[in-house]
Amino acid sequence: MFAITFSEFHKGIALRLLAALLMVMMSAAVHGASKTVPVGQIMFWRSAVAIIPIVIYLIWLGQFPQGLRTRHPGLHLTRSLFGAFSMVLSFVSLAYLPVANAQALAYLAPVLTLPLAALLLGERLTLAVIAAVACGFAGVIALLWEALELAGQGTLIGIAAGLGYAGTMAFVRVHTKRMTQSESSSAIAFYFAIVAALVGVMTWPFGWAPLGTEALGWLVAAGLTGGIGHIVANEAVARAPVSALAPFDFTGMVWALGLDLLIFAQWPGTLGLLGVALITCAALLVTFRGGRS
Repeated sequence: MFAITFSEFHKGIALRLLAALLMVMMSAAVHGASKTVPVGQIMFWRSAVAIIPIVIYLIWLGQFPQGLRTRHPGLHLTRSLFGAFSMVLSFVSLAYLPVANAQALAYLAPVLTLPLAALLLGERLTLAVIAAVACGFAGVIALLWEALELAGQGTLIGIAAGLGYAGTMAFVRVHTKRMTQSESSSAIAFYFAIVAALVGVMTWPFGWAPLGTEALGWLVAAGLTGGIGHIVANEAVARAPVSALAPFDFTGMVWALGLDLLIFAQWPGTLGLLGVALITCAALLVTFRGGRS
């Protein structure tokens, strides 16, 4: 019999795949909440509720509260502020676009991450990774083309916010990779949730919406899936190079399309399905090629 073993590299891939699913679930919850709840209020609930799974995770590891100690508060503040800004842009995009289209724009972040990872972290870009991201990027373009065909000024706002999110997240991911060398993933997630919640609560004077049962359910779901997904994503980049993990973000598109269909009764056209096929091929290419050039 053959024994199946997993290296840290493959554990990182598995964690990234799980993080992709959780983050898409969070995006669907934000999309549902945005129909009646303003972005700032969503941001507060998503961040405040996310603290719960983070603390539970630390207690389970026996690292609470010592796991939150840091010698680099400035790094946490910088990462958290950029992350909070990225969150705002992401939520605006989700408010105006279907989950799958907003997710497609978000997938430009891994493409922008690759040159940053090579420049700032000295990571080597293998031929498999470059080919996979190129294939995934082609799939994103196909999905983006469908997004541009949607009518209305709100669509343009959503697209602009999605592009801004992709650009800021490229920096956040590389910054997070640097931080994992000295900071725990739980501490990174915890301090980000605190800062983002504070930024969100600052929007209260501008008007928050009363919460019904459905809206509250969306907000709690966004916080729980976002908090767990954040921890899992940070654990992934602590185990594998950013450039190797980037193509696996594209697999979340399959989940986004499924949730759009099941929850919001939306389904892509021919170009959208082509995009899904290309994105899936991108992830499979790196899965079977691994770290080889």
